[in-house]
Amino acid sequence: MSDDDEDSEPAVELGEGASVEGVPIAQVSARLMWGIEKSDIRRREGDTVVRTPDGGTQLAEILDDIDRTYFDRRQSFESAVRDVVGTGPVPTED
Repeated sequence: MSDDDEDSEPAVELGEGASVEGVPIAQVSARLMWGIEKSDIRRREGDTVVRTPDGGTQLAEILDDIDRTYFDRRQSFESAVRDVVGTGPVPTED
């Protein structure tokens, strides 16, 4: 078996279950450079729908509920988002 054959198969087999709306907040924060102002995050990623326990939510809506204007680290941003949306299971689309 060649390396090409191994690369064509997924590392993890994906199920056929219901999909989840939005992307993980970690995926959004990985696309940004830190430190960054909240207004820059809104401009660059505000339309992005992120996964929350209440379903997919636009990041701009979440940012409206965050009092901070500057994030020095990725962790501080993700923590602020979790403080607004909470943690828990993410619902799937039927």
